[in-house]
Amino acid sequence: MTEGFNEPEKDGRPGLQAIAAVALFAVVVGALWAQKQFVHQKNTSGEPATCSASDDHLPARYVSGARLCKALNRPDLPALLGTSRERIETADGSGEWLTLAGGTKIAEPEATVTLETYSVKLTASYDDMTVSEAGGLLGDARRTTVLGHPALLYSSPTFSIGFNLGGGKASTGPGGTARCLLVSKHGKDDGQGTYEVAIWRQDDVPPDDTALARVAEQVLPTVPGWTGH
Repeated sequence: MTEGFNEPEKDGRPGLQAIAAVALFAVVVGALWAQKQFVHQKNTSGEPATCSASDDHLPARYVSGARLCKALNRPDLPALLGTSRERIETADGSGEWLTLAGGTKIAEPEATVTLETYSVKLTASYDDMTVSEAGGLLGDARRTTVLGHPALLYSSPTFSIGFNLGGGKASTGPGGTARCLLVSKHGKDDGQGTYEVAIWRQDDVPPDDTALARVAEQVLPTVPGWTGH
């Protein structure tokens, strides 16, 4: 039996990482044991998925991975994605430090949920970069707004992870494309942190930008730190 899924590339947004040391959303299941655990936790009960135990290592002043997971793991998420007949199969969150090349650590809690068609990731970043500054480093980014907050819409490549449950072997390769919205936490582009919502499809078909916008507009106001103006 062979299973597989896609994740955003670990070095997505390379310009931001190399030039501005901004936090990136990272792969959370890279090793074979993690892949097997991912499959074992898949919800097959027919009941709504529950967030797995969050492994948070951040001080209380940062939003936790568990809280991000709660915001993302909502009953109407399949409908927001345009796949109302599906259900959330897995949900997890974590709170970790992202260590940059110079040794600087940036808090980066995140949560991911998966459905049959889509995966969705929500990340909170605590760097000092404004959305406008990020836009200058992302060549394909389009400036937009989400509920009046400055935002960037851009693409990020994914890679696929496949593994044989019986043989214990894993394989990786190019995947499809994730579509991402980087959004200022505040109505002003003040460099006081951002949220990022990313969606990608399991079948490598380009994601629906309209679905991404619907998810961001409904999920972000429920996350601690979001302000309405």
